[in-house]
Amino acid sequence: MQTEIFHLHALSALHVGTGQAVGTVDLPIARAKATNLPLVPGSALKGVLRDEFAGHDDDQTSLFGPERIGDGESGHAGALAFGDAHLLLLPVRSLAGIMAWATCPFVLSRYAADRRRAGAAPAPAVPEPAAGKVALAGKQQLSLTGNKVVFEDLDLDAEPGKADAWAAFLANVLFSGDERPDFEQHFAILSDADFGFLADTATEVRARIRIDDEKGTVAKGALWYEENLPAEAVLWGVLGIGPGRGKQGLSAAQVRERFRTTLPTEPLLQIGGKATVGRGLVRFVLEGAAA
Repeated sequence: MQTEIFHLHALSALHVGTGQAVGTVDLPIARAKATNLPLVPGSALKGVLRDEFAGHDDDQTSLFGPERIGDGESGHAGALAFGDAHLLLLPVRSLAGIMAWATCPFVLSRYAADRRRAGAAPAPAVPEPAAGKVALAGKQQLSLTGNKVVFEDLDLDAEPGKADAWAAFLANVLFSGDERPDFEQHFAILSDADFGFLADTATEVRARIRIDDEKGTVAKGALWYEENLPAEAVLWGVLGIGPGRGKQGLSAAQVRERFRTTLPTEPLLQIGGKATVGRGLVRFVLEGAAA
């Protein structure tokens, strides 16, 4: 099986939920069991991308499998296998520079390992800042006087220049041309402990209500709280590509080509719930394996 790396760049708050309450949050987001880091299940992404192939029925069936299986003879699995999308960059509030794209050595090491397995361009060496410190690029906007950085409730000591390689690498992977923001100036690598704290506490929680049409006030019991990954969050995942099992008989190379050519370049997708209130708009960035 061939593999490729994909990225999801949230353009609005993203809610892919679990359907059960945790504490005071009625609708929490999905998280990995072992790490408690936010994720987007591969099943959510597969369904959305399948819809992008509407009108390309044969390719849709070959790549994603038949929509319905009438009997055992006609049923087959799709040629694409979607892994879960894991959190790569968490946008956090910064006292200087407005916001930061934060990550940590644990996340970057897993990301680099997936890139090696996929044959993608190799990632830089991973710096390991100590607890209470944060590695930044040499040119950055996040430090206060005395190299102090404040992210949410964390007061950290900045180490400028130690994140230059990763800042430039991720900027090239995620953005191109005129769409590239001043990413490097807002990139930060925290210790695993500090990043884990932010991943638990720095997500977005919004109160939602339903109005009683007759009274014009909040309906009884119609107040709930939803958790979201904030806009500008970035996740990554692994896409497996195998030969088609349908009547087309596509090779893995042909499956890859059909998938790439049929999709628009960096399509905008809506993933998860709450689409009618603006949640879940993401940019899908597919990175090919190195030649």
